[in-house]
Amino acid sequence: MATRIEFSQHGGPEVLKAVEFTPKDPAENEVQVENKAIGINYIDTYIRSGLYPPPALPSGLGTEAAGVISKVGSGVTHLKVGDRVVYAQSGLGAYSSVHNAPADKVAKLPDAISFEQAAASFLKGLTVFYLLRKTYEVKANEIFLFHAAAGGVGLIACQWAKALGAKLIGTVGSAQKADRAQQAGAWQTINYQHENISERVKELTGGKKVAVVYDSVGKETWEASLDCLQRRGLMVSFGNSSGPVTGVNLGILNQKGSLYVTRPSLNGYLTTRAEFDEACNELFSLIASGAIKVDVEENQKFALKDAVLAHKTLESRATQGSSLLIP
Repeated sequence: MATRIEFSQHGGPEVLKAVEFTPKDPAENEVQVENKAIGINYIDTYIRSGLYPPPALPSGLGTEAAGVISKVGSGVTHLKVGDRVVYAQSGLGAYSSVHNAPADKVAKLPDAISFEQAAASFLKGLTVFYLLRKTYEVKANEIFLFHAAAGGVGLIACQWAKALGAKLIGTVGSAQKADRAQQAGAWQTINYQHENISERVKELTGGKKVAVVYDSVGKETWEASLDCLQRRGLMVSFGNSSGPVTGVNLGILNQKGSLYVTRPSLNGYLTTRAEFDEACNELFSLIASGAIKVDVEENQKFALKDAVLAHKTLESRATQGSSLLIP
């Protein structure tokens, strides 16, 4: 028997329940992974709450984990039992001691990277890869704005930007989070509790503003993000932690300088095996070299059965960096 987290109705963290189950054998082109560390991502809260509803209820949760392959389905030739692996694009259900994942979305884990490092960084790291390298290619010395810079994605973005030689301005909600973002490589930080985001961006850029804004906050920062953009600038909306942006008058994009808006996703950018391998290789190289560090705070490691507490802590905005479930 194995253990997984399920929910039978949408709602707050309290709808999550631990249940025992018998894992199915992996299907064709799947592998079964004995999870050692499970990534917690903000999108998991959207699925649980019903903002991004799953195909059916009851449903598992989570798509990211690292562990050891315990079974291999037919048709899989590049992976074997005993391989250390990480995945982030499985079907829902990675909040589990055992999970089946599509083999073409599973990456072999270099020996230099631990299970906890991998589960804490894979989805977030692949996200930063497509944001900074593909959605808009950030160049050396370029100044840009990245919201929630002390979050799991944000801290990796700070480090990746530093590795690129770019200048990331990060928004944060406290002095402690500002320190954490700057230690990770942010060029400057803006505390949105006390500072006007768009005015501060103008000051930091000598009035030029920025060519791109990366926004995972959504409703609360939509207007401010647009006000930070140069003429024909790009607003990259990749999350909704404060709620979704709705009822947008497209004319505002013209009024603020013929702006562009995009809503990218991992599946839209890492579709082929070649795209997946390119992203994995760049991410793993940065982690192995020490350019990206993904140490998880001990108080952000939760037992699998404590998924309710993990979600409550994440949604309280009390976390910094990544959080994990440990089976």
